[in-house]
Amino acid sequence: MTARRIVLLGPPGSGKGTQAVRLAAWLGVPHISTGDLLRNEVQNRTELGLQAQSFMDRGELVPDQLVAEMIRQRIKGATGFVLDGFPRNIKQAEILETVTTVERALHFQLNREEIIRRLSARRVCPQCGAVYNLISSPPQHNSLCDKCKIALVQRSDDTPEVIQRRIDVQYAREIRPILEFYRKRNVLREIDAQGDIESVYRAAQQALE
Repeated sequence: MTARRIVLLGPPGSGKGTQAVRLAAWLGVPHISTGDLLRNEVQNRTELGLQAQSFMDRGELVPDQLVAEMIRQRIKGATGFVLDGFPRNIKQAEILETVTTVERALHFQLNREEIIRRLSARRVCPQCGAVYNLISSPPQHNSLCDKCKIALVQRSDDTPEVIQRRIDVQYAREIRPILEFYRKRNVLREIDAQGDIESVYRAAQQALE
């Protein structure tokens, strides 16, 4: 039986966001990006959104329990889900277990050099916010935004030096305990994210069956 309650894990640049959309469509279940979920709750001024806004207005992080409750309400009645962006640390993984039972945790593996190569190629339009990648999704004309026709820029956190620190400090410290958490539950599957989008997608499909 194909697993349908899924979380996706992986370093920035591993392509898990792209695969999340495709896997959710294949399975016929919601794709839940916690960033999008939080923004929608705030914009729609739901009860949970207003609570989240109060923390954000004070410059504080939205509590894990509050985000988990948003997820619980979003998946209520659904036959499954593809969750992207949660959990980000071991505490969130433990909280998620009180909300639902995860059937598969897919870890998209990517070596350090490829992470830096992919993220260093990311460019953003300073006017409309469109995001491009000079390797995988370049603009049509040199380094100009397709829509605004102005020069794209590199974000300060996409330089090789900053990316290196993110890998060493944030990702390695927070993700490793989550991988062990799901490994002990025998639901972790490793996906080689070095290949092209189609080959990674097929590997992810196989890992869910």
